Amino acid sequence: MILHVDMDAFYASIEQRDRPELRGRPVVVGGSEGRGVVTAASYEAREYGIHSAMPGSRAIKLCPHADFVRGRLDHYASVGRAVREIFHRFTPVVQPLSLDEAFLDVSGTIRLHGSPREIGIAIRETIRRELDLPASVGIAPLKFVAKIASDIGKPNGFVEVPADGVREFLDPLPVSRLWGVGKVGQTKLQRLGYRTIADLRVKEVEALKSQLGRWGEHLWNLANGIDRRRVVVDHLAKGIGHERTFSEDLSDIESLNAVVSYLSEQTARRLRRARRLASTITLKYRREDFQTFSRARKLSAPTDSTLEILQVAEELLLEMRSREPRSVRLLGISLGGLTDADAPKQLNLFGEETGENASSKVDTLSDQIASKLGKHSVYRASSHQWVDRKKDKRQF
Repeated sequence: MILHVDMDAFYASIEQRDRPELRGRPVVVGGSEGRGVVTAASYEAREYGIHSAMPGSRAIKLCPHADFVRGRLDHYASVGRAVREIFHRFTPVVQPLSLDEAFLDVSGTIRLHGSPREIGIAIRETIRRELDLPASVGIAPLKFVAKIASDIGKPNGFVEVPADGVREFLDPLPVSRLWGVGKVGQTKLQRLGYRTIADLRVKEVEALKSQLGRWGEHLWNLANGIDRRRVVVDHLAKGIGHERTFSEDLSDIESLNAVVSYLSEQTARRLRRARRLASTITLKYRREDFQTFSRARKLSAPTDSTLEILQVAEELLLEMRSREPRSVRLLGISLGGLTDADAPKQLNLFGEETGENASSKVDTLSDQIASKLGKHSVYRASSHQWVDRKKDKRQF
């Protein structure tokens, strides 16, 4: 069985824990004084319509009496490591998805720690007791079902879906609960008469494929409880990545370049925060028909430079577009071959102010600004079109 454990409003909950006077109040991390964007919002703030990636000025208008606090990303990362350490007490098979959520396969530790339900309860109680933070747990035989279960139970929820209850659990849910179905996809499915997961399940797979291509087959598999993905151990330790599925397929190179710029910035920032260097860069590219491709390049020397990562990613995108010119529904960038950034490095013998050193200073400054004002408070001009669109359309 698989557990999906997701911390509830992680950043905001940490602030409420550390400052008891904030408990029960609407708390917004980032976006203070109308600057930058919201990084996280407590559930009390969400009741006013505030959500992450919202401009701070908009959040203030929605809830002027909210408590706006500056983000402390290093502190949140430290707490995230403590959460992950608790996960590893119960199973070595942990796949972190971010600082605040992970998949856990507990099939091999049932004799040690009890049933999956008992393990889930113990994990949630341990997090509450040791870290004084709420978490939601979903348990199911499939990854995507465990994820849906934890989402439905939020906040501080606990939902278990037995192996023989997957169909009963999924059938009444809206199609938007399935992985890969955004607002545009939901509208398209509803136009075809598919409103619930059951509507997809009872349809012949060939009929769905004729209507929706490979995406239709993907949806049919999920609706019928078919998900062969396993929990991947140490996912973040082996690589760091960022990807985005678009609410509308993209085809113009200007928009795609803006997305690549944004993804490069966010991935490089995570790399530096983890004190790692990358030696390979991979571009993931999913077409409108759900066919997925990737291209990778090995670097001559490991790097954590946003500029270097961006330059390689843009070259990979151009190579991919020349081969696959159709519209794109997903782009992703992942960094692999990670090494310790604190390991000894060969220095410039002449001590010159090289372009590399100047780029490093820009990265350091932008990281500092982002940690204080939110990740969208500072970004390259080449990312502007995508960040602007993201704020307006709330695509992810």
